[in-house]
Amino acid sequence: MRKEAVVAAATVTAVATVAGVAATVMQYKRRKDREKQTQRILRKFASECATPVPKLWEVANALVSDMETSLSSQEPSTLNMLVSYVTSLPNGDEKGLYYGLNMRGTNFLILCARLGGKNDPISDLHREQISIPSNVLVGTSQELFDYIAVEVAKFVSAHPADDDDATAGPKKLGVTVSYPVDQIAATSGSAIKWKCFSADDTVGKALLNDMNQALDKHGLDMQVFSLAISMEWGNFNCSKLPLTEFDASLDKESSNPGSRIFEKLISAMYLGEIVRRVLLNMAQETALFGETVPQKLATPCLLKSPDMAAMHQDTSEDHQVVGKKLNEIFGITDSTPMARKVVAEVCDIVAERGARLAGAGIVGIIKKLGRVEKRSVVTVEGGLYEHYRVFRNYLHSSVWEMLGNDLSDNVILEHSHGGSGAGALFLAACQTQNPDS
Repeated sequence: MRKEAVVAAATVTAVATVAGVAATVMQYKRRKDREKQTQRILRKFASECATPVPKLWEVANALVSDMETSLSSQEPSTLNMLVSYVTSLPNGDEKGLYYGLNMRGTNFLILCARLGGKNDPISDLHREQISIPSNVLVGTSQELFDYIAVEVAKFVSAHPADDDDATAGPKKLGVTVSYPVDQIAATSGSAIKWKCFSADDTVGKALLNDMNQALDKHGLDMQVFSLAISMEWGNFNCSKLPLTEFDASLDKESSNPGSRIFEKLISAMYLGEIVRRVLLNMAQETALFGETVPQKLATPCLLKSPDMAAMHQDTSEDHQVVGKKLNEIFGITDSTPMARKVVAEVCDIVAERGARLAGAGIVGIIKKLGRVEKRSVVTVEGGLYEHYRVFRNYLHSSVWEMLGNDLSDNVILEHSHGGSGAGALFLAACQTQNPDS
C-alpha cells in the first residue's frame, strides 16, 4: 500500500511538473509570437514611412508644381503663393542696427540685430514676443496698427540705434506676415485674408501705408520698407507624401481634418502624437506593455516632442531614459528592455520621416527660386531643429543626399533665433544699403 502511495505521489508530482513546463513553454511561445507581431507592425510602419531620395524628389517637385499653380492663379490656394517684389537680396556687406517685425496672428515678434558685414558675426540680437489683446484682435485695423506701433516704439527706445547707425531718412523696418497678404509693390499691400484677426476693414487697403501712418503717429522715425510673406507650406498636400493609418486617424480626429497635412508630418506639435498612436496600437495588438493597455497611453497629445527626443536619443544601457519617460508620461512602470527598444525605434522612424520631408520642402523652394546651383543660406527657427539633434541631422542629410556631392555645398542650413522676423530684418538692411533697388 505504501509503495502504491509513493508511486501515486510521484505520478502526481511528475504530472504537475509536466504541466508547469507546458505552461512555461506556452508563455514563452506566446511572448515570442507577440514579439514577432510587434516587429511586423514596426516593419510595416517603417516601410510606409520610408523616404528614399526618389520619393523626396517626388515630394519636392510636387511642392514646386503647387507653388507655380498658386502663383498663376488669381484665387487663393492651399499654399497662398503671391508674387514678391523685393528687388534685391542681402549680399553680406550690410552693416548697422536693423529692426524686424514678425506678425504671427495672435502675437507678434519684434527683434533687432547689428550686422557687421562679411567679416563680423551678428551681434546685439534682441527679441521680444508680444501677445495681442483680445479686444485688439476683434477690433479695427487701425487699432491693431496703433497697438503694434506703440510696442515697436517701446522696443526701439529700449534698443536704440547708435549715431553710427544713422542713415539718411527714416529707419527701415522689415515685416513678415504669417498669413496671406497680396503685395502690390515693395511698400504697399492689401490684405486678402486675415488668419486670426477679424479686422476685415483691412481688405483692399494699403496694409503697409496704414502701418507707416501708425508709426509716424506715435513719433517713430521709421518706415516699413520690405514685406516678406509666409507661403504657409504646412498646408501642402500631395499623393506622394508617405502617409500611414496613424496619420489618417490623427488628421481625422484633429481640429482641422483634411488640412495642414504636411505640417502634421513634420511639426513638433504632431510628431509625439504619431508615436503615441503607434505605441497604443502595439499595446492593443501585441501587449507591448503588458496584458493591460496603460490607460494614459490612450490619452491624445500626452507625448511632447522634447520627451520624444529624449527617448529617441537615449544611449543608456537598456534604454533607461525611455523607461523613465514611459513611467513619467504614461504611468508604465514595468516596461521590458525589448519594449523600450521598440519605443526608441518608433521615435526614430517618425523623426526621420518628418526631418527628411522638411528637407525635401527646402530643396523644392530652392529649386523654385532657381538657386540650386547658387549659394544659399537657409535659416531654420524652432526648438525641434535647435534641440533635437537626430532630427536636425536627418534634415541635413536629406538635403545633401538630394543635391549630391556637386551641389550640396550650395545650401547651408543654420539655426536662427529670429526666424521669419530675422529674414525681414535682412531684407530691410539690403534695401537700405541698396536705395535704388
